[in-house]
Amino acid sequence: MNTLVERYDVAVIGAGHAGCEAALACARLGMETIIFTVSVDSIALMPCNPNIGGSSKGHLVREIDALGGEMGRNIDKTFIQSKMLNRSKGPAVHSLRAQADKHAYSERMRGILENQERLTVKQAEVTELIVEDGVIKGVKTFSQATYLCSAVILCTGTYLKARCIYGDISNETGPNGLQAANYLTDSLRKNGIEILRFKTGTPARIDRRSIDFTKMEEQFGDERVVPFSFSTDPEDVQIDQSSCWLTYTSEKTHEIIRNNLDRSPLYSGMIEGTGPRYCPSIEDKVVKFADKNRHQVFLEPEGLYTNEMYVGGMSSSLPEDVQHEMYHSVPGLENAKIVRNAYAIEYDCINPRQLRPSLEFKTIRGLFSGGQFNGSSGYEEAAAQGLIAGINAALKIKGKQPLVLDRSESYIGVLIDDLVTKENKEPYRMMTSRAEYRLLLRQDNADLRLRKKGYEAGLIGEEDYQRLLIKERQIEEETKRVENTSIGASREVQKLLEDHNSTVLKSGTTLGELIRRPELSYDDLKEIDPARPDLPYDVTEQVNINIKYSGYIKRQLKQVEQFKKMESKKIPEDIDYNQIRSLRIEAVQKLNLYRPENIGQASRISGVSPADISVLLVYLQGYRTQT
Repeated sequence: MNTLVERYDVAVIGAGHAGCEAALACARLGMETIIFTVSVDSIALMPCNPNIGGSSKGHLVREIDALGGEMGRNIDKTFIQSKMLNRSKGPAVHSLRAQADKHAYSERMRGILENQERLTVKQAEVTELIVEDGVIKGVKTFSQATYLCSAVILCTGTYLKARCIYGDISNETGPNGLQAANYLTDSLRKNGIEILRFKTGTPARIDRRSIDFTKMEEQFGDERVVPFSFSTDPEDVQIDQSSCWLTYTSEKTHEIIRNNLDRSPLYSGMIEGTGPRYCPSIEDKVVKFADKNRHQVFLEPEGLYTNEMYVGGMSSSLPEDVQHEMYHSVPGLENAKIVRNAYAIEYDCINPRQLRPSLEFKTIRGLFSGGQFNGSSGYEEAAAQGLIAGINAALKIKGKQPLVLDRSESYIGVLIDDLVTKENKEPYRMMTSRAEYRLLLRQDNADLRLRKKGYEAGLIGEEDYQRLLIKERQIEEETKRVENTSIGASREVQKLLEDHNSTVLKSGTTLGELIRRPELSYDDLKEIDPARPDLPYDVTEQVNINIKYSGYIKRQLKQVEQFKKMESKKIPEDIDYNQIRSLRIEAVQKLNLYRPENIGQASRISGVSPADISVLLVYLQGYRTQT
């Protein structure tokens, strides 16, 4: 039988948030790239929540943008409400979150892909990997067409052997009733790849016209919107925003759920996959937090084109009749009409310990992986991995060293390091608490941390890079000026301090010292700083943070120095841990399993103790002397 044979540099499997970033990165770095999707209508689909960003996830989107990814620009063009979360707390945990017009988000991203040079979009199901002597050679589709290539990036999301479940209803489909990918798993297993079974879920969608908003609290966006992308002009995102709404479950809601737990596939054993701990279903919330008599429920518009409203906080897999009764027990939803039932979805994914920090498989050269297929959850986590996998696939083909971000320089580094070094028994979700150096890894300085790396990789243009250099210089010069500007105890200064409930001066000080007072900021001192230059907000924001938190920042930078020392101690690829005396048996097993690339990575593996690291360091010293 004659079949189609084509040749590309890179093949990307899946066109969700990971696949889109991976394919765009490869094509923009000069690779002839093909991206496969089971349906072109599912490109950049948002099958669950209609938003981008949020706590810690906003950091990831900013970092994706700083490196040259597309997600930040795309949400800036398609959002309908935007809000900076955690404003009452320190800058380390400020996170941007935007409601998306789901249709517009997907449609715009599809247009970006379709018009990208060197990128081909193909609707087809990939069913087989072509691997020879531990090297990827290409893929085959369901029609037996062959696509030869030098690198493959797996971004299958939640589509592999997907099964959607509510009550005793089980459909062998992907999200939103789209076709599942049922054959690739067998090929992965044949090539020695370990497969896990995870699950996630989504709440019902309700017709806006059937909601009584008078029983809910209206939630507005920020008066002044901050864009996600460092390339977006802030004036372009000041739009009329849509409202979201807050209500709560009731005691009746919880009673309905408790009375029907035996019909929940989560508790009946019908669902095999492990679900995300930090995004539980409403059944889980009611069972695990039995002391709470209500839970928050957010009604969020799915877009400007539709009346569908997303019922945030009430993900479920209960039977249809129970869902009907349960949602109707929520204030404001008494007469709600359900457009789409809530459901859980099970899917195949991999154990990510099989990956290098570059997201290349350890045992198959040229095969990369990104997104929910790596055992993570969330659009933002997926996009971040897809971008890194795409960059590294292109760099590998070019014969260059991979881009590996470490924990001290990015949330993306924390995300990937956690995936490849820690035991992940459930879908991984990014959180600010996972980042040890979060005061340094703020969402406001992602460009200062990563723009140069994006430029060196080839995804950031000369104009954006020069703009970064100007910004860096302005921050440095203004910080120095403020720290060295002396202020006397004049009447004008004393009045300003009194107006801000700040202690008056007994002698002279500097503007920097005043900014370090908790009740004062750089902006507050404008009246007593006549020499102040006219600078953009993103510059003055950095000046304020750098001065106000200078002591904490210096302390964290010292911690990073120690971290870097551990990361710089490389471990030979061919090391035989079985030959190292005094290593505990568990440590030998774990080190053989994960094959860490450096001492820092080894120290973060569960089951490897500080004593084991000391033994390893001594051994490596002798090993290097011998070689």
